[in-house]
Amino acid sequence: MTAAYVGGCGPASAIRVGPLPVPAIGPGEVLVRVEAAAVNHVDTLIRSGAYRTPVPFPFILGRDLVGVVARTGSAAAGFTTGERVWCNSLGHDGRQGSFARYAAVPADRLYRLPAGVDPVRAVAVLHTAATAHIGLRREARVAPGETIVVVGAGGGVGSAVVQLAAASGARVIAVDRAENARWCRRCGAHDVLDRDDPLLSRRIAALAPSGVDVHWDNTGHHDLAGTVPLMARGGRIVLSAGFTARAELPVGACYTRDLRLHGFAISNASTADLATAATEINAELAGAGCARGSGPCCRSRPRRGPTAPRRKAVGPAASSCCPDGAAAPAGIVPPLIPCAEIRNPIGGRCPGIGRAPTVGRALLPCTNPTNSQASRLGVTRGVEIRPDQAGAERADRRRGAPALPHGGRVR
Repeated sequence: MTAAYVGGCGPASAIRVGPLPVPAIGPGEVLVRVEAAAVNHVDTLIRSGAYRTPVPFPFILGRDLVGVVARTGSAAAGFTTGERVWCNSLGHDGRQGSFARYAAVPADRLYRLPAGVDPVRAVAVLHTAATAHIGLRREARVAPGETIVVVGAGGGVGSAVVQLAAASGARVIAVDRAENARWCRRCGAHDVLDRDDPLLSRRIAALAPSGVDVHWDNTGHHDLAGTVPLMARGGRIVLSAGFTARAELPVGACYTRDLRLHGFAISNASTADLATAATEINAELAGAGCARGSGPCCRSRPRRGPTAPRRKAVGPAASSCCPDGAAAPAGIVPPLIPCAEIRNPIGGRCPGIGRAPTVGRALLPCTNPTNSQASRLGVTRGVEIRPDQAGAERADRRRGAPALPHGGRVR
């Protein structure tokens, strides 16, 4: 079979695309014929060796896939040859990855894809939506009526956080570049602030006079000195980005407000956590008529939480991708829907994986016109990844990532 793999940790030039044996499956595994795979930033950390985890060489890269069951192990009950499935937790802790024609997937990490959902559009949300689910549900435990500030709300995880939080009845204050304001509102943000506004903290305080209940910075900058004074008593700060970040923590202001810091990585999620997230993701995808091109785009569910302000859904935009052009009524939150036009948050190329950019911005009806080329590169059918070594290494230098002894770079 064809696969994208490395023979040792290192820079993007270490990636090889070539033949490897079809993996043999154990009793509790399922052999999946890969239809679509997505590239995530964490893949660059594994490839470079910056993220320390067992890596058997030759090592196939990649976390996410959608594919078809080709064969089942003797103890892998519940799956049938030919049915479409997905996984978002390969390529870590000794598990081979998804960038191959076939992948051996542990049965407890594999989930059925709802009927009719497009594999490419689905694979674009699997990692980001699961990260958002775990951060909101398990860590922050956001509740209806609470206020959450999402920094980097226009990115892949940020977009998912905004949508799931809004659907839970929380009030969402999105912070991102001014050019992304419209996108953040379409994701469900009730207020959108410019990240470059010198009065940003003051504006957040004015919007949340009783304090912020949950703060989630997806950019990795983590201005804790500015964040902590904005928090309500019992507030939660979620940490899931900023691999090499260093931040100053006002300890006194933290414990006198009963604040909690929740650091987590989806890589460490248990199979139970991933299965719970998969249930929500599948429920959202199953309601996404846009994803399967059968309409209506805005099959929606009522927002929970009596204190959440009413807003119009994204119904009028449905005419560009739904045959019936149906519009949703006011006060309805659109489901989690992959968008074919994915806007790449790191500028068109993913350092370390070559030409395929980080997959993100893929959770609303298919009307985002920002970067259709990035969408074609961000998800792949089968294995069509071509390492762009010079481009990836230039990106490494621009980011100022420190060199590792084995030639990789920390991001």
